[in-house]
Amino acid sequence: MAKAKRNVKFQHRGHGDGRRESFSDMSENASEPGSPTRNGKLLESTREEAEALPDKGAEFEKKKQTFITRTIWTIIMIAGFFAAMLAGHIYLVAIITAVQIISFKEVIAIANVPSRARSLRFTKSLNWYFLATAMYYLDGESVIYYFKHIVLVEKVLLPLATHHRFISFMLYIFGFVFFVGSLQKGHYRFQFTQFAWTHMALFFIVVQSHFIMNNLFEGMIWFFLPASLVITNDIFAYICGITFGRTQLIKLSPKKTVEGFVGAWIMTIIFGLIMTNVLMRYSYFTCPVNNLGANIFTGLECTPNPVFIPKSYHLPAWTGVAREYMVAPMQFHILAFATFASLIAPFGGFFASGLKRSFKIKDFGESIPGHGGMTDRMDCQFIMGLFAYMYYHSFIVVYKASVGGVIETAINGLTPEEQLEVVRGLSKYLANQGVVTAKHLTIDDEEAALIESYVYDSIRIFL
Repeated sequence: MAKAKRNVKFQHRGHGDGRRESFSDMSENASEPGSPTRNGKLLESTREEAEALPDKGAEFEKKKQTFITRTIWTIIMIAGFFAAMLAGHIYLVAIITAVQIISFKEVIAIANVPSRARSLRFTKSLNWYFLATAMYYLDGESVIYYFKHIVLVEKVLLPLATHHRFISFMLYIFGFVFFVGSLQKGHYRFQFTQFAWTHMALFFIVVQSHFIMNNLFEGMIWFFLPASLVITNDIFAYICGITFGRTQLIKLSPKKTVEGFVGAWIMTIIFGLIMTNVLMRYSYFTCPVNNLGANIFTGLECTPNPVFIPKSYHLPAWTGVAREYMVAPMQFHILAFATFASLIAPFGGFFASGLKRSFKIKDFGESIPGHGGMTDRMDCQFIMGLFAYMYYHSFIVVYKASVGGVIETAINGLTPEEQLEVVRGLSKYLANQGVVTAKHLTIDDEEAALIESYVYDSIRIFL
């Protein structure tokens, strides 16, 4: 009789020693080629879950770190903004200038093709040249308009001021001619695309930043209120959206909801009314800038714009309420500002979202840790600043003669003899009003000759 072979296992048996298979044995055997399919799927599922746990943990840590970084930089930006606002207008001018340069760089970068740019040496140089030319023209216009009393009386600055537009035009023409001369065969489409993209960036960023800067020169309130309204609307759109948002607003931003949109509108109006009531009490915020060295401690002095002076209002007779209400017209104007910031300005953000989707990018850059690029934070601010400028100059501004305007008119439109006659006439008027004494107005022949010589030199430089 043949001997039974030892250590031989059969698939239908659990072990050679006749023991019943334990659950641990079944798990081990499931990994063998002969394991049942059911056990193999179970083990595979278990492995996937085990591998997913570290991934979820890592993702949570990443989101946590991003949130912390975002919060820290939000506090830094808010603190820096308020510090600059209280330190003086010149610091805000520097911030606006930095914002437009960084935003321009980010927008230009997303359309850049590094391999092409390397073979075309002057592509980036031309982009920055056109930026510098646009800023020279637009910012120069602002300086000349708001600070005529300084620019037009300085002998060095006078020719730059009087010929500013022609100088700016020629600078642009030099860049245009250089662009045409740099065209290379095989790169025409890329070069013209870059040319058009650069001008689009100049329009949407630099031009609109120019109007934001003008708002600042008209008075701190016209710069701060529009910016704060956009920020407030963005915050409450998020809060209202996650609280009771259900209906999607627009496909470009799937997380935006109708409920958040409307809720943010209401909260922005409330914030605008409160903030306006606070800011219009301080001349530092309401007065136009006539001294770039002014700050919250030195303050500014001016005749208040009528929109900041409360007026008497009565409800219509049909209401049956015969009560007088004192309300500043600015409280009505802020309703328009808050409505635009809530219902129209967000479309600047939607436009930016569509632009990013077209280039398949999440953010415009990494200029602000945790927030993305500068353009990601300023997309709504640009269009809001432009609206504020147009609205102010259409419904609020009070046009009156300024010292700079009078000097400009006298230099450009009067002969030296006529200018001296104006000086004599103003001198007599001031003496009659008791503002100055006749002694202060006495001018000898030598001083008159010096004045006449200076006027002649000014006219000659201008012409």
